[in-house]
Amino acid sequence: MVGLFKENTKIAIDSIKSQALRTSLTVFIIVLGITFLVGILTLTKALENNLFGNFASMGANTFSMSRYDFSAEINQNDVEQKVNPIISYPEAKEFQDKYNFPFTSTSLSFTAASGVEVKHQGEKTDPEITILGVDENFCPNKGLEVTKGRDFNSFDIDNNNFVCVLGSDFEKGLFKDKNPLDKIISIRGAKFKVIGVLKEKGSTFGNSQDLRVLIPNQLARSIFSAPNINYELNIMANNEGLLDEAVENAIITMRQVRKLNPVEKNNFGIERSDDLIQTLGSNISAINLIAVVIGAITVFGSTVALMNIMLVSVSERTREIGIRKALGAKKKTIAWQFFTETLIISQLGGFIGILLGILLGSIIALSFGFDFVIPWLAIIAAFITTFIVAIVSGVYPAMKASKLDPVEALRHE
Repeated sequence: MVGLFKENTKIAIDSIKSQALRTSLTVFIIVLGITFLVGILTLTKALENNLFGNFASMGANTFSMSRYDFSAEINQNDVEQKVNPIISYPEAKEFQDKYNFPFTSTSLSFTAASGVEVKHQGEKTDPEITILGVDENFCPNKGLEVTKGRDFNSFDIDNNNFVCVLGSDFEKGLFKDKNPLDKIISIRGAKFKVIGVLKEKGSTFGNSQDLRVLIPNQLARSIFSAPNINYELNIMANNEGLLDEAVENAIITMRQVRKLNPVEKNNFGIERSDDLIQTLGSNISAINLIAVVIGAITVFGSTVALMNIMLVSVSERTREIGIRKALGAKKKTIAWQFFTETLIISQLGGFIGILLGILLGSIIALSFGFDFVIPWLAIIAAFITTFIVAIVSGVYPAMKASKLDPVEALRHE
């Protein structure tokens, strides 16, 4: 059996070489379909790991209150989208004071500025730093981990201490791989002592999460006095079983702060980490389905093309088949010869398509700042797809070749 397979493989390779142009075109069609399929699945897997990692790190027992919810942010260009008022500082503070649901902690934060330059002893960063005003509950409630030094405490926040926590990129950037703890940085002329460094978070849609400086809220408000600052409230329920009640209580509290009457709709957004993960999962699944459908259409075209080339090959090699049968070749041997040829062409296209698909998906993923992930599921799916293509495309031509009458075949010119 092994010897027969080797002989069929040798004959198949010789046949492929003799029909190089037709084979190349067929392989190209297979490569196109597999590249698209694997490329999209590689990209969506990297996207899924990146976003799911960010949201999952927050835990399933957190939620936030902001101007809009997640679905509104996605549809922000919708002309029918209701414009909600910002959450002002007095409103955020009032909510924080009124919301006293058991076993919860509330964090008040805001983006003070973007595109800021940070200095240290004559060195300075590019103007790409984001400054966040936070309190002592911000890091735990957002799933951020301080790997060096310490986080803010209530003393730092209540006394407006000039201290800060840095993103991980500062260590290898501004501080040239030196320990940044207890060093002094300058932001808009204000001096801050570094007390902590955050764990690396990577990028989301090209925006680095590691080029951030966290400073106490009141200091951020005094240094960056922009109009219409929108504040965000992040709440963590220490008891996950009380999350639903905590969310309902938060909605009631914010409605009281906003002075909404019972018939008015909420003019603020509320986002639960578990809902976000489910929404992202369903969206990514839809993208995967679309990729599979489009890839399947392309692969179907390659199946037809491959079957056609094999049928033409059978017609052109009728006399060869007759000679082999006259010399004692069995139907099974002839069928295996042509099926092996089909299998080699399909697997060649599949292998090249997988390599190009992974390369394409990883390039796009890395350009958006996502971590590269080997798409094992996509690779397995591609191999199965090409094998199915080989079976569908090769069985009929192989059976047709095996059933040729040797006498009639020898008469063929």
